[in-house]
Amino acid sequence: MSEHISIKVIRSKRKTLALQIDRNGNVLLRAPYHVGQEEIRRFVTGKRSWILKHLNELKNNESENESGTRLTESEIRLLMVRAKRVIPLRTAHYAPLVGVTYGKITIRRQRSRWGSCSSGGNLNFNCLLMLAPADVLDYVVIHELCHRLYMDHSHEFWENVRRVMPDYRKNEKWLKEHGGALIRRMTG
Repeated sequence: MSEHISIKVIRSKRKTLALQIDRNGNVLLRAPYHVGQEEIRRFVTGKRSWILKHLNELKNNESENESGTRLTESEIRLLMVRAKRVIPLRTAHYAPLVGVTYGKITIRRQRSRWGSCSSGGNLNFNCLLMLAPADVLDYVVIHELCHRLYMDHSHEFWENVRRVMPDYRKNEKWLKEHGGALIRRMTG
């Protein structure tokens, strides 16, 4: 295997080595402070096939997302499972940056909305966000969290979105241009 893999090492007080591949295809290695470069090299060498497999899956998912084919029920179920894992993590990441708390997070199969926020602070998100670029998913999360401060689309609301994501308009534009195609992929 001659394919070069770029890995970012993040050191912390953790006790074990752990690999992670983020939604953008970045390979992250979390390592305790005391672990040396040689041990890290051996660990990565032992996990090389796992890394390549997951990077290929990520690439394949991206090309499938652009194909426009109707999603099967099992594909939708997989999106739901992924969304239930990913979206709460993104929400937990952005909530302190927005300066809010939130209630329950629900993932749905929606045909008209990407997300919503109830007056009680509960958040709903569309499982199809798993087919959108990572920045677009983050934009929807930030948008709904900002509704915890402003339950409208006032100037203050949009200023708060911009404070957390200065380039939010490109993600909003992506949703307007490509969101309909994603929704059309929903079956039944």
